[in-house]
Amino acid sequence: MSRIRISTTVDEGLLERAKRSGAWNSVAAMVDAALEALVAAHREARIDSAYEAYNERPIDEPDAWGSLADFHEANRRHREGGGVPSGGGSAG
Repeated sequence: MSRIRISTTVDEGLLERAKRSGAWNSVAAMVDAALEALVAAHREARIDSAYEAYNERPIDEPDAWGSLADFHEANRRHREGGGVPSGGGSAG
């Protein structure tokens, strides 16, 4: 992985608290971890916002593919060893 040098000014107290909060070998390792956490949080927020459409309608309201509640129930039965429900199956 290529590395670049960054130079910035940060809150001294926040930096000290961050240094004490983990087992960092260096400030660079701490910044790497912080950037990874920031990227992960933004990714999670994007995924969460993509699922907002599912909150707009009741889970048991059917659409062209059936209801999400029926899908969840079929998925639960499948995980418990009940197999694929009738009417389901693989495409193809």
